[in-house]
Amino acid sequence: MNNNRVYLAQTDTTVGFLSSDDKKLSAIKQRCTSQKMLQVVDSFKTLKSKVRIPKKFRKLVRNSKNTTFIYPNSFSYRVVDSKSTHHNFIKKFKVLYSTSANITKNKFDNNYAINNCDISIEDSQGYFESTPSHIYKINKTKVHQIR
Repeated sequence: MNNNRVYLAQTDTTVGFLSSDDKKLSAIKQRCTSQKMLQVVDSFKTLKSKVRIPKKFRKLVRNSKNTTFIYPNSFSYRVVDSKSTHHNFIKKFKVLYSTSANITKNKFDNNYAINNCDISIEDSQGYFESTPSHIYKINKTKVHQIR
């Protein structure tokens, strides 16, 4: 598996583009490259190596499913549940940038998604839109719901 490629896959939340190159994903999404992008990780051990979770919110982060957290260092991460079929793909890389498979502010278009990825990974269920992850911004003392 090549880290610089753009993968199209059914993620644990919705259809998404995944890559280690966030600039490629921004170009495909037609969005500003200065806008930070979500990273998905395979485990809490990997998350711990990337960010410090404020002690007050460690239990919240560990017990949350399909939830993205923006941490005090301004980076956002979501831990993929080990029971998810998407976890088998993510654990090969440990960390990947992830974004929905559409142009910014538009709905999912299967043709657009397939034409703009390097590798399409599809299982027996195919691609389908589902509920996106909840997003929370946390700092040392507060949690603020973004979505």
